[in-house]
Amino acid sequence: MAQDKTLTCRDCGVDFVFTAAEQEFYAEKGFTNEPGRCPDCRRARKQNSGGFGRGGNRPQREMHTAVCAACGVETQVPFRPSGDRPVYCSDCFNKNKRY
Repeated sequence: MAQDKTLTCRDCGVDFVFTAAEQEFYAEKGFTNEPGRCPDCRRARKQNSGGFGRGGNRPQREMHTAVCAACGVETQVPFRPSGDRPVYCSDCFNKNKRY
């Protein structure tokens, strides 16, 4: 059974508690490293990077116009349609999605 650990934040130097519950969550997700930042510094870092972790801002995705093969509505898709496969709007795609 995991026990709470006291860690030191690499950014601000403040001690923070890495709880047993957090350790179990990290293990479930397959994370092998302990957090290096306190919750406040993690939150600030995430907020400053736009929520995209390690690299700052993600570039805007290029969108392409297509006509939905099911309902005929014009839609935008994040890939260039090749014409050899049907393209669906998000509503039709979600209706036909196989789980």
